[in-house]
Amino acid sequence: MQGEGQAIGGRAMESMTGRLLVATPVLKDPNFDRTVVLLVAHEPGGALGVVLNRATEVPVADVLGDWSDLAREPAVLFEGGPVQPDSAICLARMRHPVTPVKGFHRVSGAVGTIDLSVDPEKLRDAVGGIRVFAGYSGWGAGQLEREIEEGSWFVLDALPGDAFVDRPDDLWPMVLRRQGGMMAAVAHFPPDVALN
Repeated sequence: MQGEGQAIGGRAMESMTGRLLVATPVLKDPNFDRTVVLLVAHEPGGALGVVLNRATEVPVADVLGDWSDLAREPAVLFEGGPVQPDSAICLARMRHPVTPVKGFHRVSGAVGTIDLSVDPEKLRDAVGGIRVFAGYSGWGAGQLEREIEEGSWFVLDALPGDAFVDRPDDLWPMVLRRQGGMMAAVAHFPPDVALN
């Protein structure tokens, strides 16, 4: 459950739901190289997120025609991760986050997942934009925490617009630069340098 602590390495760890995982230069898994992942769930049994900066060239209109009017630019599918690439997760940014909306599950603030079986026409006034992800990124119990301890991920606060940026390819350096200091310097790390 969101907000519950979990014991990791002898210490309690708070839920990271709604936070960003930003791949560090030591993470060389091609599925996650220079990615920014929004965690939509983080519980004792594991974690689930979507990669925010891997746009495809497939228009949302080609796959979910009724939803395409709500899709933010670029209005294409995104590769949410390597797990179940034939499934879809839809993130939405609500115009009025305090008003309950059928099919909306809050992740953080005005951002959450939305049930694609709901009629998008009924959501037009409530939704400020959507982004659709093919597949997701998943971790079993304790797996993500181990990867963080090994230095594979920075865990950073998300801004409401991070999941809906117009230029998703720029998200990885943008998130790092806004941290300032040494973290900002990582944004300039050459992509082809091998770290041991």
